[in-house]
Amino acid sequence: MNDTIKVLCERRSVRSYKDKQVPKEILDEILKCGTFAPSGMGLQSAVIVAIQDKELIKKIAKINASIMGRDIDPFYGAPTLVIVFTKKDIPTHIKDGSAVMTNILNAAFSLGVDSCWIDRAKETFETNDGKELLASFNLDDNYEGIGNIILGYRDGDLPIAKKRKENYIIYR
Repeated sequence: MNDTIKVLCERRSVRSYKDKQVPKEILDEILKCGTFAPSGMGLQSAVIVAIQDKELIKKIAKINASIMGRDIDPFYGAPTLVIVFTKKDIPTHIKDGSAVMTNILNAAFSLGVDSCWIDRAKETFETNDGKELLASFNLDDNYEGIGNIILGYRDGDLPIAKKRKENYIIYR
């Protein structure tokens, strides 16, 4: 199995992190891979916001948790948060942002960094507090949150993959 196939088949979502920050040079490499994701008509509608400030991550986590109506840390204590936004007026914006996120998740794993895709970015940045944060990133309301990615180093074993479902692939 080549290295790419190994990463694609072995990466798992991690929900328990050590208090150890992802070094900037590794984060830069991971995020660069996101910028090379495919995008509709090559328009590159996505913008990646990387956050390593603990207080800002907690603030965003609180908004995200409130959307669920829960008082939890939806980011599982991960030291790095990456948020992918895309321009709403691009017809392929959700697909474009999803491709960026997938590249980031797989690039992270290939470099020994664990991750998890966390939902509710769209809803988070539609709140009043979220809109203020969006503006602080120099983005206007033409941008939609596609997803959050938490990054860090797992505290424990890599989760075991679930058995693949029957009839996942259909040949004709």
